[in-house]
Amino acid sequence: MATVIREYDAKLDSRDRLVLRDAEFEHYHVVMYDDGSVRLEPRVLAHPGELSARTLQMMDRSVASLEQGKTGEAVDFSRYRALLDEDDE
Repeated sequence: MATVIREYDAKLDSRDRLVLRDAEFEHYHVVMYDDGSVRLEPRVLAHPGELSARTLQMMDRSVASLEQGKTGEAVDFSRYRALLDEDDE
């Protein structure tokens, strides 16, 4: 179980923004729920200089293939629909 390290009330500003005080990360993934709760997950983006040469080459080949129209077949997820529906119950 996670430990609460800080708790405070916040208000949206005139542009519907919410400020996180002393945030440890610059980027967050936001998940909003229908009950009004919000979950923030920190995201750390990699600087291109931090990626290995092999990774950059693979990315370049992938983009070139995409630009040439070389793509894989569409993935059919319909067979998993029943499993997803079971989780909702």
